[in-house]
Parts: sequence; structure tokens; C-alpha cells
Amino acid sequence: MQQTITFPSGTVDHFFQASFAEQAKTYDKQHTIIVTNEHISKLYGQLFKGFTTLVIPPGESSKDMNTIKSLANDLLHAEATRKTTIMGVGGGVVTDITGFLSSVYMRGVRFGFAPTTLLGMVDAAIGGKNGVNLGFNKNVLGTFTQPQFIVFDSKFLDTLPNAEWSNGFAEIIKYACIFDAGLFEELSKNDIDYYKQDHTALNSLIERCVALKNNTVTNDEKETGLRKLLNFGHTAAHAIENLYELPHGKAVAIGMVIACMVSERVTGLDPEVRVKLMALLERYNLPVKMNIDHKKAMEILRMDKKRHDDMIDYIVLNKIGEAVIHALPLGEIETALIDYEGKN
Repeated sequence: MQQTITFPSGTVDHFFQASFAEQAKTYDKQHTIIVTNEHISKLYGQLFKGFTTLVIPPGESSKDMNTIKSLANDLLHAEATRKTTIMGVGGGVVTDITGFLSSVYMRGVRFGFAPTTLLGMVDAAIGGKNGVNLGFNKNVLGTFTQPQFIVFDSKFLDTLPNAEWSNGFAEIIKYACIFDAGLFEELSKNDIDYYKQDHTALNSLIERCVALKNNTVTNDEKETGLRKLLNFGHTAAHAIENLYELPHGKAVAIGMVIACMVSERVTGLDPEVRVKLMALLERYNLPVKMNIDHKKAMEILRMDKKRHDDMIDYIVLNKIGEAVIHALPLGEIETALIDYEGKN
């Protein structure tokens, strides 16, 4: 099922419930280059037959300028031009790298994604944010550039490790918290096994999350206002993700718990919401407690992109399904981290 979404900067073709193998037959192999990682290449390399394929090591450590430089050299050696299409096939690291590389190579070439993880399908591949890390600082270097197409083939998820299913559900739970109380209730009644076994429910869930994110991005592509809501849980998460080498979803889970604690102080959020959220996170095998060194976390937070002077735009909840942006003093965040640290 093809759906075209129009953003201020252009259109993106979404192919839902698609077959990557069938979709790949429609691409010009001579002018299409695939970027993927070693895991995906090993599992699905047969699907890339006939394409020039660039393979990177898996994991967050690849998401830096050294990888971009290496891939750019590979593109030159492959004689890639402005008429080349680059396709990222993989999780969020692969799609972030592919988007950034495509945005800057020869000042921009056509690109698209085939996300292979749940996290990639519901979040990372959508919205036009592309970036790489600078040390501990997440996505400090990046662009806002939309892909031309995204292929959603849920068959890729058949080989997804259990931990990666949980990572994806962290972002799905985030959408429920900030936009959709009904989704929160649906998730509370089900679990990972349910969605693994019911492909109709899974595809419906993916499309629902994509719609929630696209509706936000179409109204605020460059993240000047409404799109900031998508950062719920991510401010603290980015501070601890690289610091403790946590998977993104696990870091976001912890970040959402901390964001609820901040919300209780700032908006008067009912503490029962945090209790419900923690129960839901645990239902999807996500952590709610960990030991955090608040001083080290604050060192990273002070370099957060959302900081201005001693304030930071922080996403808090009024209630489940309703999030708001608050400019908070960094000291308010540190207080929440200290409070969280004291309870774990």
C-alpha cells in the first residue's frame, strides 16, 4: 500500500505492508547503492544481489564522521553521481548515517530507507532528521532532509532479537504518552508476543505510529515548536545512552520515568501516571530503574541541542496523551536526576 506524505520540503512515498524483495526489482541497480550493516548483510545479503552494497559495522559506535568519510570515499570509488540513489537498509544507525551521507554527498543526492527494526519503522526512519554523534553528544552534526521513499517490510522483524522489539516499543509507548491515551490503553492490554503473532495488529500499530509522527512533522518540520514534543524522555535518555552504552529504547524508558518525575513538579502530574507508565514499560521488557551518576549526566546535558543559556526545552506531561513544552532551568533537571538517583 503506497501513501504519499507531503512535507514543507517535499513529498515522501511510504510503502506499507510492502515486500522489500519485490520493491527492489523496481530499482535501477546500476544507479542505486545500498548502505547496510554486517548483521543485515549476513541475514539478507541475497536481497542485495546486483546492487553495489556498502557494509558498516553494527552499533552506535559507527555513527560518527569517520564512518561518513569512509562511505563518501566508497561512493567516489563506485562513481556515484548526483543521479545515484542511496538506500539505507537497517536500523536507526544505518538510516541516520544514510540520510546524513546522502544530504552532504555532492551537496545532496536522492535517498530512501528500508528500516529493518521496529524502532526504525516507527521512529528513526521517519521525519527527515539525519545525524551523527560527536563523542558523547548525540546527533550534534546533522541535517533536516526528507528521504524520497520508505519501504516498510515487517518480514524483516522475523529475525529481530527480543531486545530490539523492546527498544521499538519504547518509542511506541512514547507516542502513547504524548499523543494517544487510547494507544496507551491498547498497549496495556497486549504484549510483545501478541504483536509478534498477529501481523495485522503489528502492521496497524506501525502505521498508527507513523501517522502520529508524520502529523507532527508536517506541521513543524524543522522542530521549532510542536515537533519538540517527540523528545519526551529523550533529554535524559541522550545523556545516559552513550554514557552507559545503553540501547536507545532502554535509555528512553528511563528518560520517560524521569520526565514523569519532572512533570510531577512542573505540571502537577498525578504520580499514578508514573506508576502506570513503569508498569507498561516493564510489560514490554524495558527498564525503569538504574544507577545514574547525575553529575556526569549533567555534563552531557549542558551540551544538549535544546539548551539555551541555563534553560532547556523539556517535554512534560499534563496527563497521558497530552504533552507540553516547558523551558526549565538546568537545575530543575538536575534535581529530578538526583531524586531518581536516590530512589534506585
